[in-house]
Amino acid sequence: MAQVTAILNQKGGVGKTTTAINLGACLAAEGKRVLIVDMDPQGNCTSGLGLDGVEGKTVYDVLCDNAGVADAVRPTSTERLFLVPSTIDLAGAEVELVTAIARESRLRDAMRPILADYDYVLLDTPPSLGLLTINCLTSAQWVLIPIQCEYYALQGLAQLGRTVQLVERHLNPSLRLMGVVLTMFDGRTKLSREVAERVRERFGARVFETVIPRSVRLSEAPSYGQPIITYDSGSRGAEAYTQLAKEVIRIGDETQGPGVTDPGN
Repeated sequence: MAQVTAILNQKGGVGKTTTAINLGACLAAEGKRVLIVDMDPQGNCTSGLGLDGVEGKTVYDVLCDNAGVADAVRPTSTERLFLVPSTIDLAGAEVELVTAIARESRLRDAMRPILADYDYVLLDTPPSLGLLTINCLTSAQWVLIPIQCEYYALQGLAQLGRTVQLVERHLNPSLRLMGVVLTMFDGRTKLSREVAERVRERFGARVFETVIPRSVRLSEAPSYGQPIITYDSGSRGAEAYTQLAKEVIRIGDETQGPGVTDPGN
């Protein structure tokens, strides 16, 4: 059965979509079958994998019209990497789901029939803590939190932690924190080094060893609809996400993992 991971941070611009695309591609390069579910109405994960504008079922149809996930899955240009795409239609899903039965678990229930087909499912969450994000947390076994190495890095983590704990307590008791990944790191700046130090002091062993560098090549790759290992396999970004994928595989293979705790503490 697939290991389902929600890539989560309510702040925008922290590297959630970049991590979903490139971690997924690097896991696929390690021989794993990977499905990315684009749960952000902006659809950046979809366009970043070159599938923007493709017609057919999307995650909106899965959540609001009871479409099967298998009917919405698209292959990408990367072998063993698949996507359930998103469009701007998903922006209306939060309103439509308010009166729906079992609204918090629509995604989890829809994914059950396809979990045996993949090794990993990555959920690219929107920059909010609304109903779409709650669906992701209810569906996931793991939470992975990208934190950018910039001034406001730790802002809002207390609220994020409370939301995760509420989901764990009331909707998904098996939810676990996989770890925190530092993104947009520039070792030349004192600020990046200080933020990285503060995050490691706060989270300790829950911080991934791999650090994702600030990289022009990482920023360019989505505009070509490619993950970094396809766009520039020799770049620092490609190397970093390859190492992150290996860490994720190692953690996922362990039989025991840390329970979710409040990231704000």
